[in-house]
Formats: sequence, C-alpha cells, structure tokens
Amino acid sequence: MSNNPHDGGPADQSRDDASGSQMPPHNPPPQWSQPPQPGQNAQWGQPAQGGQQPQWGQNPEPAAPPAWGAQPGWQGVPPGQFHGYQAPPKPGIIPLRPLGLGEILDGAFQACRKNPLATFGTAILFQVVISVLTLLLTVGLFGSIAQLDPINPSIDEVTGLAASAISLGTAIVLLSSVGVLILQGVLVIPIARAVLNERTSFVQLWKLAIRRILPLVGLGILLLLMIVAGLAVLLLIAGLLAAVLGQDSIWLIVLGFLASLALIIWLSIKFVLAPAVLMLEGAGPLTSLRRSWTLTTRNWWRTFGILILTSIIVSIITSVISTPLSLLATQFVSFSDSPAELGEDLMNSLPILLVAQLITAVFGAIGYAFQAGVTALLYVDLRIRREGFDVVLLREHEEAGAGRFTPIPGQSANRGGQQFGHQPGGPPGPPASGT
Repeated sequence: MSNNPHDGGPADQSRDDASGSQMPPHNPPPQWSQPPQPGQNAQWGQPAQGGQQPQWGQNPEPAAPPAWGAQPGWQGVPPGQFHGYQAPPKPGIIPLRPLGLGEILDGAFQACRKNPLATFGTAILFQVVISVLTLLLTVGLFGSIAQLDPINPSIDEVTGLAASAISLGTAIVLLSSVGVLILQGVLVIPIARAVLNERTSFVQLWKLAIRRILPLVGLGILLLLMIVAGLAVLLLIAGLLAAVLGQDSIWLIVLGFLASLALIIWLSIKFVLAPAVLMLEGAGPLTSLRRSWTLTTRNWWRTFGILILTSIIVSIITSVISTPLSLLATQFVSFSDSPAELGEDLMNSLPILLVAQLITAVFGAIGYAFQAGVTALLYVDLRIRREGFDVVLLREHEEAGAGRFTPIPGQSANRGGQQFGHQPGGPPGPPASGT
C-alpha cells in the first residue's frame, strides 16, 4: 500500500481548511459496548458488569445516597463513592452512639433544664430536709455543751457529751448517705427519659420510682455494711500490729490507712452505677452491684476522671455561692464568752443560721442533680459501648411514635423474651467497643 499523501492512503490523516491551516485528525467518538450478560465474562475493552456506561459527552447520573446502615456497594450504590457523613439519630439530649465528655456534661445540663421540677425540685426537697435535720441535731448538741460545767465537769457529763457527739455524727452521715443514694437513684429516671425526648413531671417521677425505693434503701444498707466490715477489719489489723510491734507499727498503720483509702475510692467507682442499674433494669441490690462492676470494667479510669471533674466543677460553683453567705451570716451572729449564755445566743441566731443553711442547700441540691445526671448518662454510655444499648433506645423511640412507649427506657428489653442488649440474670453482653 502506498504511503504517498497524495494517493489518499493511510498516511492521509489530515486535511486543510479554506485558510490553509492544518486541522487535527478526526476520530469518531468511541462507542461503549453493552455489559456482558449474567454468566458471561467481560471481554477486553468492555466495562465490568454493573450497568450501562455513559455515552460520549454525557454526564453520569448521580447515585442515590445509601439507606441508614447500608454499606458502600449495597442497593446499587457503586463502591468507592462518598455520599457524605450520616449522623446517628438524636431523639433527645444525646446522640445514640458512644458519648464524649462534652456530650455527657451538656446532656446532663439539658436534661435538668427540660425537667426542672423532677430534677432540681426533687434535689432541693431532699437537701432542704437533710439540712434542717442536721441543723436541729447540731443545735441539740450545742445545748448539751452549754449545760456542761466548764470548770469541773463530771465524768458522766463528759461521757454523755461524747456519746451525743458520736451519735450526732453517725446520724448525720447515715442521713446524708441514704439521702444522696436515694436522690441519685430517683433522678436516673428523668435523665433516661430525656434521652428519648420524654419530659417527666414531679408527680410522674415519684409514681415511677416509688416501687423501687425499698430496693434502693436495701442497696444503701448493703453498701453501709460493706463499709463497716472494712473499717472493722482495718481497726483489727491496726490493733494487732500495735500490740506486736509497738511504736514501730506506726508507719505500717499509716500505709494501711492509705491503702484502704485507695481501695475505698476504687470500689466506689466500681459500684457507682448500681443505683442506675437498680432503677432502670429492675434488678436487686446484689445484681446491681455485679452489673455496675461489669459495666465499669476496662472503663474505670474514664469513669473516675469524668466523675472527679464533675465534682470539682460542682464544688467550685457551690463554694462561690456559699462562701459569701457564710461570711454574711457571721456579721449577724455573735456568741458571748460565757458558757451559760451560749445556748441562749444560739437560739437567737437560729433563724439566721437556718436561712443561710437553706440557701446553701438549694445550690448544693442543684449540684447534686447535675452530678446525678452525669452518672446516669455514664450508665447509658457504657451500655451503648458494651451492649449495643442504642439499638434498644432507638427501637423504643420508634415505638413511642406508634403509641407503644415504655415509661422507663430500657425495660422493654426484658418483655416477652426479646433479646435486646442486656437481660438481668442472663448472659453477659458482647465485649466493650471502646475504653
């Protein structure tokens, strides 16, 4: 075949226009072949099976975004294409996924703000009652001191005063501990309901919580017995060391005291979720302690850090409010140097002390409500991380839209043999998805 350009052979791949300029060679647009039928292998130059490829000069049609939970490549979506971030559902105060520190703190505040009577009202009621009883007991102790002979007190008077002081301290500690435990357990309910965007009134809270008060008190008694038993063992060991080693046992006793303090802190974090378990899962005291131990496994330091940070924030805010009130109250309260007039001065100053104590109790109660909210959301977060609790909450949120709502979130997992998340008394959940 001739290669002369004037012969019209294959070398004649260009032509001149009217102005004599050289035009680029004209190639016809490629036509894409049809995809192979099912069961056939794609030939060289043919596209892979998956649909008709666009023609020359045409823009491909944008693919529809995948459904929630669908993986790339499902439902006709080509693999490797990015369709944007799909946020997890957030029906209430928190998104239904593992939570961060800011989301826990913000969620606790939002839950208290949306249910002020159920959260702040209940906390203020508890705190005011405890504060008034504490103040009255303290006044009674000061009355006993006023009757004591300051110069030549008898042995019976000193013994009676010491017994009164010990009894007063024990009563205040027990009263405060039981009150805080009941408050923490009761306030779990409005916080958990706020996760599903459900509001809770003061009356509704107590209707839901009244049946769990006795088990909650039983949990408090069980924890108290554990503390008393631990202190008894510590005192017994310290007495034996002192009897055997004498003065050389002082350092061992101090080290034992520090070790016991560390053990108490560790156990407190391990059992901190027991009230939430008891109220939301309907478990007994012993089961609640075991469940709290399981949930905080591999999450102890994170739980400890969040609770310590919350306590510091609440303590700073409470101190900012209570310190000026205490200083102001001292300007209106004065006591004489005579022990005989001490009781009279105390009774005259009682109204001022009572008002200052009530104001301090109100702000302290707000802090307690916020701390209870953080603890409740920690419980929800750890169950999401370990047991897929978000599936339970999402299903209950959908049931609420259909008019089939469980008053206390999470308890629908225990109805009718349905296996959602953890079943009290059943097998443990899957391993934790995060620390």
